[in-house]
Amino acid sequence: MKRYRNLSGHSGVDAYEIGDDFVKVRFKPGVVYWYTEESVGAQHLAALKRLALSGRGLSTYISQHAEVKEGYARKEADE
Repeated sequence: MKRYRNLSGHSGVDAYEIGDDFVKVRFKPGVVYWYTEESVGAQHLAALKRLALSGRGLSTYISQHAEVKEGYARKEADE
């Protein structure tokens, strides 16, 4: 996973990984959420990818959109 730049300095996001049809987001203290096009839709997935790459707003976006916050495809503890 790639370290999230956290330009605001206040994000709960620690790292992310982007694939063709998914974004994995690791929140502190190490829980990883998988978001897919199927679970959150193409528009939200595109926004998650853009925000992850920009290093700003990813956690806020997830928390402000219930369909994303509740729509993760998988949740796992990071090992």
